Amino acid sequence: MKTAFFCNECGYDSAKWFGMCPVCKAAGTAVEEKIDARPVVKTSAGISSGSDNKPVVLKEVSLEEEDRIQIKIDELDRVLGGGIVPGSLTLVGGDPGIGKSTLLLQVCKKLGDAEHEVLYISGEESLKQIKLRAIRIGDMTEHIKLLCETCLERIAEIIRRNPPEVVIIDSIQTMYSEHLEATPGSVSQVREATNILMRIAKEQGVSVFIVGHVTKEGTVAGPRVLEHMVDTVLYFEGDRHASYRILRGVKNRFGSTNEIGVFEMKNEGLVEVPNPSEYMLNGRPLDASGSIVSCALEGTRPILIEIQALVSRTNFGFPRRQGAGSDMNRLNLLMAVLEKRMEIQIGDYDAYINIAGGMKITEPAIDLAMVMAIVSSFRNKPVDGDTVAFGEVGLSGEVRAVNAAASRVSEAKKLGFKKVILPYSNLEAVKDIKDIKIIGVHSLKDAIENL
Repeated sequence: MKTAFFCNECGYDSAKWFGMCPVCKAAGTAVEEKIDARPVVKTSAGISSGSDNKPVVLKEVSLEEEDRIQIKIDELDRVLGGGIVPGSLTLVGGDPGIGKSTLLLQVCKKLGDAEHEVLYISGEESLKQIKLRAIRIGDMTEHIKLLCETCLERIAEIIRRNPPEVVIIDSIQTMYSEHLEATPGSVSQVREATNILMRIAKEQGVSVFIVGHVTKEGTVAGPRVLEHMVDTVLYFEGDRHASYRILRGVKNRFGSTNEIGVFEMKNEGLVEVPNPSEYMLNGRPLDASGSIVSCALEGTRPILIEIQALVSRTNFGFPRRQGAGSDMNRLNLLMAVLEKRMEIQIGDYDAYINIAGGMKITEPAIDLAMVMAIVSSFRNKPVDGDTVAFGEVGLSGEVRAVNAAASRVSEAKKLGFKKVILPYSNLEAVKDIKDIKIIGVHSLKDAIENL
């Protein structure tokens, strides 16, 4: 029995231990694993391994067979870019208990109702356990078949014998190949399993969904190359003890990235939230200082979110800064701009920022709302509850333009807000929107005057 060292980021393998990966330059990612000393038969990772495979003129490639399969779950169809592409490989990651298996069982039900052939392969649960979860979702048709198997060679043979339209693998960490001696879930097994499933998807035209468990850092367990091999990567976000779930597309070869779908966990499974802005603002206080509404853009969808700030004098020598759902470095930067450009002395104050609803926003368009919330809490003066603010703040205190300003203002108007504070350079883009007061600001001074 031999051992080898694998890079947990890119999958690079070496007979000796290495401190820094020579390929991806990541440090401390070497993982030791046992490997089989027997020679492994290498197979082609391409779409076809036949000898008659020849180059094809790009103009002659037909797209007629690439019609998407509609799942009839609007939030999921949007994240996928309009439905399932035949022959695609999709990775679904998330924390334990977040709802990955529940969502995929609901996908099975919708596809089965539309008479699409689906094969659900589980390496973690028995047939009776899957049946118990399926009863909660609803009646399943005869087009849905279950299989409890972890050997990839047997799975590949079953799929090739009678190819379904969609295959769901739950989960990739439980699958193993007989050609490798390593244990299931190891770097080499996860990489080989994904490679085999990718060949099945491309050769047979089968759409494959694979479930991936995440590490404590929030990334899918296994080599980072796993995310590069698949066509689409979806992540489930949110607290598993809360009712909301956010499905985010971080990679999509067939659609827009950073699209999100919002779901609510109920007794019958995951239920779509068609208006997430209204859902995120539910229970918002209207007369509390340090609270203001902003508009973030997730993919092509504008979502109104409540930004809360709490500023209080510190009891220690070093002030504390903490952000929930936002970048803490951005918070420190904005407070430095306030103190330097606006001469607001908050250097010896604790500051806390919270994005209500559990959203994680890194878009700089919420800078202006964060600053206004901080000033509102510092002065203990509430912001008008009918106000929405968005814009990027620069180091000189200027308010810079953001994209899709018209969509953001239209979303605010749809939910009944009366006033929008935005960058002055965005006024031209929203001039045709009526029945809502729009205020353009050049700098933080202009914005704070409108508190």
